[in-house]
Amino acid sequence: MLRDSIGGKQILLILNKCCAEGGGSKVMAENFSATERAFLEKVMQRASLPDIYDARDLTTVVFRTLRDLMTTETDQQTEAAFKNADIAEIWRDDNPFVSFLSRFRPPLDIDEELFLRRVKQEGGVPKNVSAEAVVVAVFSAARESIPPEQAKEISKVLPDGLRVLWEQV
Repeated sequence: MLRDSIGGKQILLILNKCCAEGGGSKVMAENFSATERAFLEKVMQRASLPDIYDARDLTTVVFRTLRDLMTTETDQQTEAAFKNADIAEIWRDDNPFVSFLSRFRPPLDIDEELFLRRVKQEGGVPKNVSAEAVVVAVFSAARESIPPEQAKEISKVLPDGLRVLWEQV
């Protein structure tokens, strides 16, 4: 049981609260704000994705993998740095369990190859699109949505090959 293996009722209460407060994913395009739609359409067009749903799913995986490279502090600074709250909402992990646990773990050691493999496998990259194209599309849309100071902070956590991509977009 989760309660026994992690350590108490408090964690279960926090997780239940997260779920009750709408921790679930926003999937329907009709629920996208104009800002979210514009952001996701940039990703869709730049990566040559077939639809906005793929853009949303793949952006979520790129952001999740990027957050895995960060300390909790850098993650929270990045979320706060987005110029628009709707884009910050996309940055925020919509899985309450993953979001909760990520607050307590150190940054993961992920190299460029593993980063791209996670995007491809976890995101279900379409066959005619490369994981690199998706990452470049998400990186470029994200960089347009944050101040240069935060872009530099993100650059510091990226493995070398991805740092080059990040800095070139």
